[in-house]
Amino acid sequence: MTAGTTNKIPNHIAVIMDGNGRWAQKRGKDRLEGHKAGAETVRCMLTYCRDYGVHYLTLYAFSTENWSRPENEIQGLMTLLISFLNENKESLVQKKIRLRIIGRRQDLPSDVIKPLELVEQETCEFENQLIIALSYSGRSELVHAVRSIASGVASGELKVDDVDEDLIASNLYTPDVPDPDLIIRTSGEMRVSNFLLWQCAYSEFYITDVLWPDFREDDFKRALEVYSHRQRRFGGVSRVN
Repeated sequence: MTAGTTNKIPNHIAVIMDGNGRWAQKRGKDRLEGHKAGAETVRCMLTYCRDYGVHYLTLYAFSTENWSRPENEIQGLMTLLISFLNENKESLVQKKIRLRIIGRRQDLPSDVIKPLELVEQETCEFENQLIIALSYSGRSELVHAVRSIASGVASGELKVDDVDEDLIASNLYTPDVPDPDLIIRTSGEMRVSNFLLWQCAYSEFYITDVLWPDFREDDFKRALEVYSHRQRRFGGVSRVN
């Protein structure tokens, strides 16, 4: 499979970026060094997705549960995020990639929210998208949707009979984004970890033992190759040629 191939390329890839801490530990380094190495992989992924024709990339960067980590690690991650935005803002604009943030952004420090929203505004017209899940929880997203719908019912704008799958989906963080076709999880862990619980209903999963900072184009191509041989039946039966 080569760059530019269009045969069964996923439109939307989501990634559970796991293994930064273990990568650093194996090298006798501080955990933050693993996160820095992981940020370089993010830059590489943007290039891979552009070259292979993937239009949406969602990255699980920081969960609501991650706030329980040591304060110095959290501060380091937030500083790294700001640096990543500053260093890559022009590249996102040049490559016409839209940045979107999903999650409980009210949990984020104000000095993080401002540069995030600035880049979101500057790239909002682009079609290809980088979606970063920050202070994100799949359950929190569903609670957000339920509360929004309940408010509509209480105000009389909606009826209980109006509530269906389409209405719920339209009240999620990114109602205009297609569900992920492929979810990649690095480091070999076999968990969903509270990520895109509604959207992953029919996603294909690819689990690799490769740690996120080591994930490169050959690993990406391997994930696409595996995906290309999957039969996506969406609850139906496979077609035999």
